[in-house]
Amino acid sequence: MHLVYAIASYLLFLVGLPVLLAHPKLRHGIALRLGLYRSAPLGEGSPRIWLHGASAGDLLSLQPMMRELKARLPGCCVIVSTITNSGIEMARRKLGDVADVVVYAPYDLPGATRRAVAALRPDLLVLEYTEIWPNLIRSAREAGARIALTNGRFNPAKLSRYRILFGLIGNPLRRIDCFLMRSDEEAERVLALGAAPDRVWVTGNTKFDALVLDGAEGREDALRAEMGLDAARPIFMAGSTHEGEEELLISVYARLLERHPGLQLVIAPRYVERSGRIMGLAGEAGLSVRLRSGGAAAGRAQVTVLDTIGELAVAYRLATLVFVGGSFVTRGGQNVLEPAAQGRPVLFGPHMENFKDSVQVLQGRGGLQVATPDQLLKVADELLSRPDQLADLGELARRSVTQIRGASARNVDHMLSILPRGKAAA
Repeated sequence: MHLVYAIASYLLFLVGLPVLLAHPKLRHGIALRLGLYRSAPLGEGSPRIWLHGASAGDLLSLQPMMRELKARLPGCCVIVSTITNSGIEMARRKLGDVADVVVYAPYDLPGATRRAVAALRPDLLVLEYTEIWPNLIRSAREAGARIALTNGRFNPAKLSRYRILFGLIGNPLRRIDCFLMRSDEEAERVLALGAAPDRVWVTGNTKFDALVLDGAEGREDALRAEMGLDAARPIFMAGSTHEGEEELLISVYARLLERHPGLQLVIAPRYVERSGRIMGLAGEAGLSVRLRSGGAAAGRAQVTVLDTIGELAVAYRLATLVFVGGSFVTRGGQNVLEPAAQGRPVLFGPHMENFKDSVQVLQGRGGLQVATPDQLLKVADELLSRPDQLADLGELARRSVTQIRGASARNVDHMLSILPRGKAAA
């Protein structure tokens, strides 16, 4: 049955190749994506542990586990792969102390995955979330590597599609040695999809450890100066916003200015290439606007667009009040715990389907869900009028995040238990 998937993967690759070659996030590193690592440094050490995260944010969730692995296996080689250009850029900049090798993940083609596995020689392959790549899993398994899924999650609305796919191609979950799931509900879903019960564990989400790990403290003064922000005036920050949200948020901000004339707005879009569009929206609303990339020389403006990668956690420390995007549109939300970890009160909209565990941690403990932009306006106005309450909510949010750590250590315990004999003590 796997032959069906192998043939289909090549056909889909050929059909989608023009898009892959044109897509700004996916068009670089074609040789590496084909498993041709001849010119890439492949690292030394044993055991060799390959961790894969699709994007920059996914890799940051794996960072605490990398540190744990390095502490408990001092001689190990940590290999990191990702799909996007921003993921590669972030990994090289922020994971250099824990990642020995940073590469583009191979396309999920039989030839590409076999070449990648032969070159990288993993003893353990660690996939994240729902990164179930059948050809990669098969190639790693045939080469003798053990496989773990960490921060495991499966969208309940897509379970029937997974069942159909696995029925057609053979269930790749049977080749995975260890499922480290985020919650009891996720464990039930992976069991329903055919995972062996003795391989499924609920260990939590390493992104909670990553939030505490982030060393944002102490760097905010330099960023404030670069962004042209006034430390004496409040800042309303909208983080990880999506198409369709910025116009609503700029409208809310314009109305907040009537009550809070000194208020500054920072918008950090989920995709920085949309920064020009956001500048246009602010200008149409009659607001002065600037890009963070302009530096201190760009002066001050009512609206600042954060158009750089890797600075959002630090930027959150500058905020008085934060709204997290992806939640007024049907994108399932974004990471509300990142600003909470920086001690900032957090507002978010009704669509948080992909971050239910985070909402459970934060709601009523420094986080507030708002149903509409009008409600956002009302709540933001009330909070900005009460600085003492804002400070208390921010501290409550920070404490809520610090109380949910430990998934990384638990995950590494299970990973070491499945490493080939002798490797865990290498």
